[in-house]
Order: sequence, then structure tokens, then C-alpha cells
Amino acid sequence: MSFSNFRLDVAADGVMIATWDMPGRSMNVITEQVMDELLLIIEKVTVDNAIKGCVITSGKDTFSGGADLEMLSGWSAKLPVLAAERGEEEALRIFFEETGRLSRLYRRMETCGKPFAAAIHGVCLGGAFELALSCHFRIASDARETRLGLPEISVGLFPGAGGTQRVTRLMPTADALQLLSRGKVLDPSHALATGLIHEVASRSEIVGRAKQWILEGGSPVAPWDTKGYRLPSGKVYSPEGIRVWSGANAIYRRETQDNYPAMKALLQAAYEGLQLPMDEALRVESRYLVQVLRSKQALAMIRSMFISLQALNKGARRPKDQPPTSISTVGVVGAGFMGAGIAYVSAMAGFDVILLDRDMATAEKGREIAIKTMDAEIEKGRAKQRDKEKMLLKLKPAASYADLSKCDLVIEAVFEDPDVKAEVLRMVEQVVPEHAFIGTNTSTLPISGLARALKRPERLVGIHFFSPVDKMKLIEIIKGKATSDTALAAAFDYTRAIRKTPIMVNDARGFFANRCVGAYILEGCLMFLDGVPPAMIENAGKQAGMPVGPLALLDEVGMDLMLHIVRATLKFEGEQVDAVLQEELLARVVEMEGRKGRKNRKGFYDYPDDGQKQLWPGLAGLQQRKLSPDMVDFEELKQRLLAVQSLAAAEAFEQGIVTDPREADVGSILGFGFAPFTGGVLSYIDMLGAENFVAICRKLETEFGDRFAPPGILIEQAAFGLGFYR
Repeated sequence: MSFSNFRLDVAADGVMIATWDMPGRSMNVITEQVMDELLLIIEKVTVDNAIKGCVITSGKDTFSGGADLEMLSGWSAKLPVLAAERGEEEALRIFFEETGRLSRLYRRMETCGKPFAAAIHGVCLGGAFELALSCHFRIASDARETRLGLPEISVGLFPGAGGTQRVTRLMPTADALQLLSRGKVLDPSHALATGLIHEVASRSEIVGRAKQWILEGGSPVAPWDTKGYRLPSGKVYSPEGIRVWSGANAIYRRETQDNYPAMKALLQAAYEGLQLPMDEALRVESRYLVQVLRSKQALAMIRSMFISLQALNKGARRPKDQPPTSISTVGVVGAGFMGAGIAYVSAMAGFDVILLDRDMATAEKGREIAIKTMDAEIEKGRAKQRDKEKMLLKLKPAASYADLSKCDLVIEAVFEDPDVKAEVLRMVEQVVPEHAFIGTNTSTLPISGLARALKRPERLVGIHFFSPVDKMKLIEIIKGKATSDTALAAAFDYTRAIRKTPIMVNDARGFFANRCVGAYILEGCLMFLDGVPPAMIENAGKQAGMPVGPLALLDEVGMDLMLHIVRATLKFEGEQVDAVLQEELLARVVEMEGRKGRKNRKGFYDYPDDGQKQLWPGLAGLQQRKLSPDMVDFEELKQRLLAVQSLAAAEAFEQGIVTDPREADVGSILGFGFAPFTGGVLSYIDMLGAENFVAICRKLETEFGDRFAPPGILIEQAAFGLGFYR
């Protein structure tokens, strides 16, 4: 019996140790071959009387990240081909068998009559954690890197290999649903407290403890297979059950706006499954998995939030011919909120950091911002006091440019003014070593213009962070006309070192993300000026899938900053009717009303100290025209808010600002929260189909103006049945 992915060792005491160690991979994943071999292991343990039980562990530094999602999306891609060859009914039967195979495999292990134990160190997520849940005993290492959970919902799926059924039978229903629907990842102590694992021990002890459990007569029967088993929260149709499920349905509607098929299927599988014996419950779960895997939303999310995201994180867009960059000391010029955030993430990544501002008092204030960020992480249990101490040793405030003399990379993060930035860049270049790279955190200014201030413009690269820096995962790496591949490679290497996702963008005013964000905010302003009730605008944005409405986002960006950007754009591009209207509205709110947004606690919203934000009552006085809600097509509002962003993205693609649809889609979700269920701004067009999207745009263009005119690339796609991924 030959195995490629597992090493088997049966000791004299009769316990098999199955060590999962896939060749040529840094992490174990569940593939067709892994399933084949796991079945052989189960059968060998079952029929061999000399084997008392089996411990499954990993030969790598981590257990497993779960199933190979490319395998799942491949199954979905084969379905239309099968349907054409064998008919719809037979194709669906085969699809059901393929997608339900892992669930049946785990159930076979669970009911084979011999005890199985999982000894877990490091990451154990998704299908791998479902494997562990199917074992009769689970022990995890107490190491910091050990994390357990079922995060499938984040990529448009749900735990379909028994996860919805076993978790809801191990935990109270409300807690289980929260864990599953939020895709929570737990550390070992929390997993132990919830009952998802049985023990925690040091890494060196976990295999021995699992083996001991088997030798001491560990039961090969899962709790739900024992006579008299009762659900943790009682029956679904009970007073407690009714409270849980009515609340769960309300939360689902509020959190998803009914945009996510996987979330709905998760709740349905759990609700129906809890009313059935385990074998029938697992078949119900498998049916819902088939349903989800056939949805456009799941395929788009798997592509963008897993396959494309992984590729970008592994350097898919980094210049291939450049050697790894050596960066040990990072300078940050500007100790405001953004600069302090950049300094914080750099220090947390292990870089020595010089945080520079005009005087020590201001630089120290930036350091205090970093300290407050760390204190919040400690309070939430996501960091330890020792992490704070390490960070403080790495982060040094400074007030002299001479302190940057040993930096390998310096990032300026000063006010968004070309003259101010140019002067800072000149000062930096005078003091840094010749090998050093210079980054600019400008959010809108073309860096080719800023590069004119430098003697070595090829060393300048845009490194555009998003706010708040410690939470936002995206960085736009901007390539100016003179930017060298060496500088680009350095920016990519730095971005990955601080655990952010890079996308490469060619130089243009507003780059990529802010063009789309600006279009979203502009559309909200124009709706407001047309007389649409502000609450409808905001609700349309959220129901379309955006994290906040366009007016709330404007408050977060800062109305004064947006006014500055709009005026700079008008100066650069000439007067455009829509932008002029937006400038007039912002000027009145900022300059006449003194409302700058969240930063001074008053913008389109009021931000009371003792309550939630509320739309400012004075908004009514800013609308010369007021539409009755009954006159407004709410679905059209949602359509407009998504379409303008996708149009901006398609234009950026056509103009060569972004050149890879993966970057546009991943960037749109990570950078500004574009409706994740669509897979991103360009996937949204592909999901609708270019012909349909162009027809929608033509209708909106007729009603609302030229901003909805489809660019040539979409007209061509519509004519020839093409797409960004076809």
C-alpha cells in the first residue's frame, strides 16, 4: 500500500500514527488524492485487528488550511460540460456525488468502530477542521500560531463536509451559528472552552496525549451517535429554539441584505439538519453545498477572495527578474494618523522605524497613536504586553532629517499638497543612502509629477495605504514613468513583510481605488441634489452590498479633504457639470456650515458622544428639490451605486491604469469594500454579462447623463460575448 501524502507508522502498542505531509507544498490541503489515501487509511484501521486506533497529525509546521478551493471551482466548471454530455439530471447526480465525497469520507471514519484522534498544531481551518471534528478526540497545541475554525463563509461557501451539523451539536445553537456565520477563527483556549476540542497541551505532547487517549480505551462513538443524546439547545421546535431561529433570521437579513447564498444555505442546512438523524442531516447539508457551488456568487468569491488573493500575496505581479530586497530600517515622514499607522505596522513587522515630524512633540504624538492602537489590540486579546514592548523598541520618534541617514526605505505621509510633498521628498533624498528607496503615500497626486523634484526619480514609488492602516489589507503600488523595476520589487517586498496585499497600478490622478470610491461618493451626492431622501441613499448603498452608504463614506474620508480633491480635479481636468455640482454642495457644507465629517463629529451625520451616529437634520435645508420616497425606484438606486464604480474600474482597465482584472477585483473588495458577493468591480460586470451591463448603462445614461456611458472595452465585450475573465 503506497502513500504520497501520508506517512504511516504502527507501533508495537497497536496505535497508528498517520502523519499528513504533502510533498512539494508548504501547507497540507485536501485534494482528490488526499481523499483517496485517507479512505485507504480508514479501511486499513477498520479491518486490521492489530490496529487499536489512529492519530492523525501533520508533518509540517501547521496542520492544514482545508480543501483545495481550485478543486471545488473545477467541479463547478465541469457541470455545464457534463450536462451537455449526459443531461442535466445525470450531471447533477454526479456533481452531488463528487461534492459530497468528503462529507461521506468523514462520516465513514466517524462510524468505523475504531477510535480516531486529531493532534493539531498550527492552522487547522475549513475542511481540515471538519476532519478534526469527525475524529473522536481532538487535542491542540498551546502555541500562539495554532488557530482553529471554519472560515468558508468569507469566500462565499459554508462548511459542507459536516461542519454545520457537528458544530451545532457540540455548542449551543446561538453560539454555533455565530461561529459559523462569522467564520470565526479561535485560539486553542477558546476552542477548548466551547467544547470543539477536548484538550490543549504543548506541541511536543499532543501526539503522545492523543495516543494515550486511544490506549486508555477512548470511545469510537461520536456523542450524537449515542443513545439518549440531546441537542445542546434542545429541539428546534421549542420555546428556546424559536427564539434562536427567529433572531438568526433577522440577523441574517440585516447582515447580508440577502446577497449571500452561502449564508442562507448555512442557516437552512443547520435548521433542517438539527431535526434529523446525523446521516440524513449530512445529506441535507450536501444538497445545500451543491446549490451554493452552482451560484455565480460563490464562484466569483472563490476566484477573487481565494485564488486571486493568494496569487497576488505570493507575488504574481512582482517584477520577476528582481532579487529579494534587503530592508531593515524604514523611515516615515509625517506623524499624523496615516504616518503613525504606517510606522506601527512597520514596527510590528520587525523593521526598525524612524517616525519623523517637524518637532519632537509632534513626532511623539504619532508614537502615542501607535501605542493606543497596540493597547486596543491588547484589550481585545489579539496581542500581548510583550508585543507592545517589542514595538516600542523598534519605533523611534525624530525631528531631524539627518535621522533618516541609515534608512533603506522612507515613506512620506504628509499633507496632500504637491508643493509640500515635493519639498519633503527633496529633503529625504538629500540624507538617505544611494541604495535607499523613497515611497509616497499620496492618495491622488500623480507620482510622475512628484518625481520631478528628485535627482534619482527611478527610486520613487507610490505606496498608497488605506485608512485605518492597521486594519486595511490593501496597498496600491504606483508605478510612475521613471519608477524602476528595482523600486517596484522593493515596494512589493515591503508590502508582503507588513502582511498587506499589493496591487500594481500605473500612474494616473486618483490611481485606481480612489477613482471608484470617488464615483460612489459623487453618485451619492448627485442623488442627494436630485432630492432623493438621504436615508434611502444610505440604505441603497448598504443593500447593494457596500459596507456603508456613500454619504457615510464621505464623512469617513473627510468632507474637507474631498472638497480639496474635487477642486484639484476640476483644476486639472477642467469643469465638468457633475463635479461642479459636488463642489458647490461640499463647499456649502464645509465652509458655510463648518461640517468636515467624522473628524469634527459633524458632516452628513451627527456623531453624539453618547449614542449612534444620526443623519443631520439640517440636510433638509440643503435640498432645493425633494422627492417623495414613493417616486424613487429603490432598485435603480442600488444599480446606480454599483454601476458607477464598475464603470470607473472598466475605464481604468481600458486606460491601462490597472492591467490585471484580479488586481481590480481584489483591490475593490479589500480597498473600499465593493460588494464582496460579486467578486469585485469587474467580476460584477462578468456576473451580469457585458451585454446586459451595457444595456443597463445605456438606460441609466439616458436618464442621468454621460457618467453612465459604457466605455469602448465594454461595448466590444458585449458585441463578441467576452468578459474580463473570458
